[in-house]
Amino acid sequence: MKKLTFVAAMAIAAATFTSCGNSAPKANMKSDVDTLSYAMGVAQSEQLKNYLIQGMGMDSTYMSDFVKGLNEGVNAGDDKKKAAYFQGLQIGQQISNAMIPGMTRQVFGNDSTKTLSTSNFVAGLLSALGGEKAIFDAAQAQKLAESLSTSIRAKQFVKNVEAGKKYIETFAKGEGVQKFSVDRMDSIRNVRLKGDVYYKVLKAGTGAMPKATDKVKFDYEGKTIDGNVFDSSIKRGQPIVTAVTQLVPGFTEALLHMPVGSEWEVVIPQELAYGENGNPSIEPYSTLIFNIKLMSIEK
Repeated sequence: MKKLTFVAAMAIAAATFTSCGNSAPKANMKSDVDTLSYAMGVAQSEQLKNYLIQGMGMDSTYMSDFVKGLNEGVNAGDDKKKAAYFQGLQIGQQISNAMIPGMTRQVFGNDSTKTLSTSNFVAGLLSALGGEKAIFDAAQAQKLAESLSTSIRAKQFVKNVEAGKKYIETFAKGEGVQKFSVDRMDSIRNVRLKGDVYYKVLKAGTGAMPKATDKVKFDYEGKTIDGNVFDSSIKRGQPIVTAVTQLVPGFTEALLHMPVGSEWEVVIPQELAYGENGNPSIEPYSTLIFNIKLMSIEK
């Protein structure tokens, strides 16, 4: 018999469990099918426990509470009212444990002293879901959220903007440092790109320069101006092969100016990097430094 994994079993169980009272069921093995059913339950228990603790982060101290909830869910059968309630519990925990922390990081980065208001988030969510008249309609709320998020991030990370400018001013005065200016529409992102990319040739290449339609193979290491390395294909020993345009704008522009065989140190201002959004490893408005080795143009 093919082993049934817990994830697959959960999908089957959702469609086959039926109501059998409010108390936890007791084993009653009168037939081979009864014994098989019980044995399958025991066999799944260890996998389920690992899934809950390792996959979902559940505290094993509260296993008895999980058992109670599971039994209620099984006994609810196809009761749509109870199903909606259980789904509300699940989504509520996801909001508290994942959504709010995730959105907080988007706005405040790694500043642990600041957080979005869970109570106000839920108040806005429930006023709309519950049919009440919310203070803003959905379109107004979206526009306001984007505006306020940008404004708050700008205030929160103004230090990154200033530090980046100072770093570039110093780097630009270094021996052998050159620059090229960017001022064009980016059709992929539908924004105008404008800024200066500074670079120092560590090794001169003699090959062709990539075009925007090319794929390239390169090695790189990226770091912030405080020296924090956020990614490195060089350390992984795995060069990158990708389309030239599938990178942050400043990186793309550097590749378009590099002959194959070149190695450059490139400094990209925040407006040509991840800008106001940042990413999970990089704070918003961060100036970035890349060591790039362009190996080949791929066919």
